[in-house]
Amino acid sequence: MALSMRPTGWFQVAWSADVLVGEVVRLHYFDTELIAYRGSTGEVHVLDAYCEHLGAHLGHGGTVRGDHIVCPFHGWEWDRNGRNVRIPYQERPNRARRIRAWPVTERNEAVFLWHDTSNRDPLYEVPDIFALFGDDADAGQYYRAHPECVLLRERLPVHPQYVIENGVDFAHFVFVHRASEMPRFTRQDFDEWRFHADFEMTFRPSRTSAAAGDGEVVHGGTQACNVGISLGFSRSWGTGTMRSMIGVTPVDENTSDIRSTTWLERLPGDRGDAIPAELTRRVRIANNQFLADVNIWAHQRYTEPPGLATEEARGFRQVRRWARRFYPPGEPGSGAAEQDAGVTG
Repeated sequence: MALSMRPTGWFQVAWSADVLVGEVVRLHYFDTELIAYRGSTGEVHVLDAYCEHLGAHLGHGGTVRGDHIVCPFHGWEWDRNGRNVRIPYQERPNRARRIRAWPVTERNEAVFLWHDTSNRDPLYEVPDIFALFGDDADAGQYYRAHPECVLLRERLPVHPQYVIENGVDFAHFVFVHRASEMPRFTRQDFDEWRFHADFEMTFRPSRTSAAAGDGEVVHGGTQACNVGISLGFSRSWGTGTMRSMIGVTPVDENTSDIRSTTWLERLPGDRGDAIPAELTRRVRIANNQFLADVNIWAHQRYTEPPGLATEEARGFRQVRRWARRFYPPGEPGSGAAEQDAGVTG
């Protein structure tokens, strides 16, 4: 059984720097051609890509006028809600036709799109990563993430749910991330739209580091919060504090784009935006940890029911039951489809 690639929720479709004022950007998600543009107000808007006049693609030659998108074919002008507001050779616009406009929010250097096959208004919000973990942080305490601390891997055969299942998978840290011990989970709880998983670990030096005299044992940990099944936020501490966001967004029925964004805490007295040279190794380590997960996810097959060890069974069953709410009724992953197939959780 494969999970549905049409889940409900917020999904990252760009970084803020990818969509400049007056620029039209082509996107393709959920098997749909889309365009994003940033109008004169500074807000980002996402619409279906095709003009409702004669079907021209607004991402190939379309222009931004004020807060509107202008079709390159006949100059028809559409507003942020997809309504036709001007036909240059007719006094009145065509009020009967409308391009689909997608709910969009922008936060923490990223652009998010709301997807719901039932066309409901957003059921929850994308949190501010600096306010999420209750440590009185703000963005000014961290270096910018884009462009130095971001990664994009496109059109991989990966499902968004793989990311949230990492939140209960204590055993993979030793084998995927080469940790010297398994983490000790201090929190695993679920509310309606969020799943929290905190853990602590002791980081011991590698043989190479110890031989070089850099043999300090460091106690550290991670606070993680998955919001929906597509967005994973974390705050890690130990050898320095960093915050990370992973977003997995379905492109079509078989593939997703995966984005990683990392913020490093500023060095004392440094007010620059870009990370200093002495922190590039920390970024490289964070990226390598992310890519180690991606390498597993890209070749993984979703197994339901899974064959679980006793100690991990409760966590996996909890997270899969919680995830059902994000799938349309009857779609694989919603619970109903599994029950119809005789699968139990």
